[in-house]
Amino acid sequence: MTTEQIIGLVLALLAMSLGLLGSLLPGLPGTPLVLLVAVGHRLYFGDTSVSNLVLTLLVLITLFSLAVDYLASVLGAKKLGATWKGLLGAVVGALIGLFFALPGLILGTFLGALLFELAGGREFNAAARAGVGAMLGLLVGAIGKLACCVTMIGLFAFNVFARSFPATPLEAAQVMIGQWLS
Repeated sequence: MTTEQIIGLVLALLAMSLGLLGSLLPGLPGTPLVLLVAVGHRLYFGDTSVSNLVLTLLVLITLFSLAVDYLASVLGAKKLGATWKGLLGAVVGALIGLFFALPGLILGTFLGALLFELAGGREFNAAARAGVGAMLGLLVGAIGKLACCVTMIGLFAFNVFARSFPATPLEAAQVMIGQWLS
C-alpha cells in the first residue's frame, strides 16, 4: 500500500464516520454518504480500491437501509395508532429535537407526534400511544441504519485493504523486488 493509498483510505474512513453519525441523527445522510465515499474512493484509486462486487453490495445495503428506516418509522407509529398527523408531528418534533442532541431527538419525536395527534382531535391516551410508536419506530430505524453503516464500512475497509496487497507470497516478492529495482 502506498502512502497515497493509506491517506486515501484514512480520509475515506473519516468521511464514512460522518455517515455513521448520520445513521443516528436525521439530517445527515447515513448509508448514502458511506456509499458516496466508497464510489469516490473507487473513482480516484481505481483497481486498488473497492471491487465492483463490493460496490454492488454497498448499493444493495444502502437501499435496504433506506427501506428499513422508512418501514420502521411508519410501522412503529401505525402499529400504535398514529395517523398522518402524528407521523408529520414526529418528523417536526425530531427536527426540532436535533438542536438538543440525542435526548431531544427522542423526546421531540414523541412530543411532536403527541401534540399533532392532540391537535387533530384525538384523546390523550391514543395520542400518547401514537407518540410512543413514532419514537420506537425512530429508534428501530436508527439501529437498523447503524448496523448497515457498520457493515458497509467494514466491508469497504476489508476489501480495499485486501486488494492493496498481492494475493500470493510469490506476487509479494515480485512487487518488493520491483520496488527495490526501481
